[in-house]
Amino acid sequence: MSQKIKDATIPTIPLGARIQRWIGRNLIRIYAIFAFTYLFIPVAYTFVFSFNDAGKSNLIWQAFTFKNWQNPCGAPEVCNALGNSIKIGFLATFFATILGTMIAFAIGRHNFKGRSASNLLIFLPMATPEIVLGASLLSLFLVFKINPGFWPTVIAHIVFCISFVVVTVKARIASLDPRLEQAAMDLYANEFETFRRVTLPLVAPGIAGAALLAFSLSFDDFIITNFNSGTLTTFPKFIYVSAARGIPAQANVIGSAMFFLALALVIVGQLVNRRKVR
Repeated sequence: MSQKIKDATIPTIPLGARIQRWIGRNLIRIYAIFAFTYLFIPVAYTFVFSFNDAGKSNLIWQAFTFKNWQNPCGAPEVCNALGNSIKIGFLATFFATILGTMIAFAIGRHNFKGRSASNLLIFLPMATPEIVLGASLLSLFLVFKINPGFWPTVIAHIVFCISFVVVTVKARIASLDPRLEQAAMDLYANEFETFRRVTLPLVAPGIAGAALLAFSLSFDDFIITNFNSGTLTTFPKFIYVSAARGIPAQANVIGSAMFFLALALVIVGQLVNRRKVR
């Protein structure tokens, strides 16, 4: 009798209400799954077709093979284009990181006449459409009678990479606790020693992140590169030219390798940060 009364007092939740409640509790997870699926479908396609025994066209799956990974330079000019992109990326990253870090320290740490205008000018290359920036830089080079090629492309990449470096490093500088530097000076460290032993190690993760971002942007750029590279072939230009007949499987190999390398760097960075926190 008591069991019947107990069962009668428990309300029965309709199936529709239970489904709605479950969706409400897991909506963020569902959205995250769909978002990551949407983002990684092209990456998965690139990786899968890097194993395609494609022949001259890589548009249709033919057969599974490892030979593309065993010989990633098998497609004509693919490794030459990759080498050009890596060299341009490293040079642009090196100079943009140095110049951008100095600008970030100047804007983030010092008050000077024109500071607000400098902040605004830093954002202009980021806000300017790439086609406008690329055409403007090409016109500037032609005015000075500089033919498009390797070094004009490097200079063009430095121009738009500096802005991203400044913004990234300046955000890191703004998050620093000034009391740490004051404590170092109270312990008789001069300005150079304080910068080398306290400030620079604290800002280093931001500088490293800015450098990785600059290299990614430089390596991936097509529009500005297409305007200023002339006959020089970079990896994005090679992909664009090859897209009509099917991107070679070797290009998919290189793209997949770059993705996994970037993923490994991110994982290593997260593990190092977690170890430092512990």
